Amino acid sequence: MDRPYGAAADFSSRIDLENTASHALKVESDWQPPSHGAKSHGLGVAHVASVAIEAPLRISISHGTPRSDASLEEILDTVQRQTLRYFWDFGHPTSGLARERSNATPHIVTTGGSGFGIMAILAGVERGWIGRQAALDRLITMVCFLGEAERHHGAFPHWMDGDRGRTIPFSQCDDGGDIVETAYLMVGLLSARQYFGGPEARERIFRSLIDTLWRDVEWDWFTRGSDSLFWHWSPEHAWAMDHPIHGWNECLIAFVLAASASRHPIEPSVYHRGWATGQAFVNGRSFHGIPLPLGPDHGGPLFFAHYSFLGLDPRRLRDCYADYWRQNVAYTRINQAHCIRNPEKFDGYSAECWGLTASDSVHGYVAHAPDRDHGVIAPTGALGSFPYAPAECKRALRHFASRGDRLWGEYGFRDAFSPAMDWYADSYLAIDQGPIVIMIENYRSGLLWRLFMSCPEIRVGLAKLGFLSG
Repeated sequence: MDRPYGAAADFSSRIDLENTASHALKVESDWQPPSHGAKSHGLGVAHVASVAIEAPLRISISHGTPRSDASLEEILDTVQRQTLRYFWDFGHPTSGLARERSNATPHIVTTGGSGFGIMAILAGVERGWIGRQAALDRLITMVCFLGEAERHHGAFPHWMDGDRGRTIPFSQCDDGGDIVETAYLMVGLLSARQYFGGPEARERIFRSLIDTLWRDVEWDWFTRGSDSLFWHWSPEHAWAMDHPIHGWNECLIAFVLAASASRHPIEPSVYHRGWATGQAFVNGRSFHGIPLPLGPDHGGPLFFAHYSFLGLDPRRLRDCYADYWRQNVAYTRINQAHCIRNPEKFDGYSAECWGLTASDSVHGYVAHAPDRDHGVIAPTGALGSFPYAPAECKRALRHFASRGDRLWGEYGFRDAFSPAMDWYADSYLAIDQGPIVIMIENYRSGLLWRLFMSCPEIRVGLAKLGFLSG
């Protein structure tokens, strides 16, 4: 799947156990670490799985079609529960990870989308829709699979084979480590580590395995010794993609995690001289009467305000460049204001029908934005913005619900639709379904923000980069 916008705009096409905390290993005296493999790090899937899982568990959490005239709480419950089925019922049967999309090769799993899926599952446990132990079983399956999967200097590829853990090329030269997708995965893993914080043996093992995956990522390797963080490295093509990450886009979280790492951290200069020097970083102009601190003119696709902030709490988060709550609120309001103004005169746009972001369309996968408007609305655009503009998002939610079965299906709202063309996608995408569950939960309870921000290393990393979060 191509993300042809922002940080990805110039693409040509688009544990080990020896480091696992000893206290966790001692709880199972017969659990011996496997030998260290050449391409994977060998978490000992069979050994951990035998401790954790006796048989695969499958829980249906389906719910009825949302009624547009129901109470807000009832609609939110329905939407979160049904959307969560994408990650629970449709999760890959071997790895437990998130499949890339519902209408493509079923063995392809997505690294970043799996991070989103982990966070969605935590919301499901907290809401009582998934049993705590069933969720832990599924997450241990995922973590053990990741420990055996192919990694590149600790970083995972964008796509993997969900049966074997081998890299599947995302594009011609993108067949190795993807530091941004790895960052999205790590947010999910660290949030799960914080959630399962009990003294029981399996929870302690689970946390230790996550810690090893987290420590193994060589964030500093992806700087190439410079003041830039490079998106990709390939064992076959090395640095051929040559893609330094500059802001503003969806990649802020990669810098926060890279600065927070204990074993392979980046220096603050990579953030200040690399990320913060992008041509579309500082803005300061107003659009539709709304000042925009950072980013491209008129705002980009809404996922810029979603992906990095699924766990990173923008409330009271600021540094020398911006107040990130104001940034994301402005981004959201400008996107809605564009749809209300509707300069291209697309049928169906309104204060209730809005949300331009990356999604499927009649033209394929497109990162829709005010300056790239094809008349396609993605429910994840508005619903993933719930914390930033709740009144506006509630109106959008009821409007989407009113479109009935054409927009609603097995895994919640379909990926996108075009009122002007009377077109509805037949697809669901992991990276679009995830923010719906997560950001609605952050609006309702702040759960995922609270979990991720409770990581002590994240607080250290933010301070290192000059962030204030109080």
